[in-house]
Amino acid sequence: MANKEKMNYNYAFVFYDVNEKRVQKVFKVCKKYLSHYQNSVFRGEMSPSKLLRLKNDLQAVIHKDEDFICIIKLMNDNVFGEEVLGKNDKENGESLFL
Repeated sequence: MANKEKMNYNYAFVFYDVNEKRVQKVFKVCKKYLSHYQNSVFRGEMSPSKLLRLKNDLQAVIHKDEDFICIIKLMNDNVFGEEVLGKNDKENGESLFL
């Protein structure tokens, strides 16, 4: 899809593996924009401008040669199915079974 950068994404997942020196900084940035889901995973509604601010804030605290952050962008929260196996102590009503 040639125009994928021009699409307006409205939901995002963020997961990361960063140096322990920066874990708390990355956590705080993500918590500012998204809901904490599990360990190094966040998700939630995301406007295009909010996504830009999130990316800029993350780039300011990570070291690109050491840290990994992945942002999965979706059109909305109805386009994925979620299935949790094992302990799910986060009874927050966010689980989606589509």
